[in-house]
Amino acid sequence: MTFSVSGRCRRTGQFGIAITTSSICVGARCVWVREGVGVIGTQNQTNPGLGKFGLDLLAKGAAPQAVMDAMIAEDGGNIAYRQLAVLNASDPPLAYSGTEVFENWGEAIGKDSVAIGNLLKTPDVAQAMVDAFEAAEGEHLVERLLRGLEGGLKAGGEHGDVHSAGVQVKDEYVWPICDLRVDWDEAPIARLRSIWADYQPQMGEYLTRALNPAGAQSYGVPGNQ
Repeated sequence: MTFSVSGRCRRTGQFGIAITTSSICVGARCVWVREGVGVIGTQNQTNPGLGKFGLDLLAKGAAPQAVMDAMIAEDGGNIAYRQLAVLNASDPPLAYSGTEVFENWGEAIGKDSVAIGNLLKTPDVAQAMVDAFEAAEGEHLVERLLRGLEGGLKAGGEHGDVHSAGVQVKDEYVWPICDLRVDWDEAPIARLRSIWADYQPQMGEYLTRALNPAGAQSYGVPGNQ
């Protein structure tokens, strides 16, 4: 029902995740990224509370395995229904799939990425996401994550149609430098790609508005002098 790829950029220190699913608003439930800390992916009968719980532990310096173990203990018997990913700045990423996760699930670990999915059409989807992400080294992290998602779709994606998708990346700021979502669309990954093409040329300007508003372009909007 869902597949995702989480990744880091060692050059910039950015963290992010891209995800898609058959239901609506996946970006509101399953995406947990913290600047300077890492990523928690939580999906399949999602418990969003595990996202903040895991990030808090990563922020305190806990290793990914300790964080994973703590999330498993925190969720009790419900953990059997969860699928999780943990990624920090330097340790090997981790994945977890409970015994009650939807069938045809998959996991794959890369140098700087981790992919998880369930109700997958082929067993190659998770590895295809990691391979596409890792092959795009040198590109912006958003681009690498989108290529990972597209790689998973090309490898078969879900058994059914996906309807929502999202990508979030954080840099050194408390806000995401990119947080794009598509909700209830017939081709959400393609639509997400289109939105990124529109947003990427303006992304730096939004940082300027936040950090140096006096130097920001006006774009001629009403009220500008």
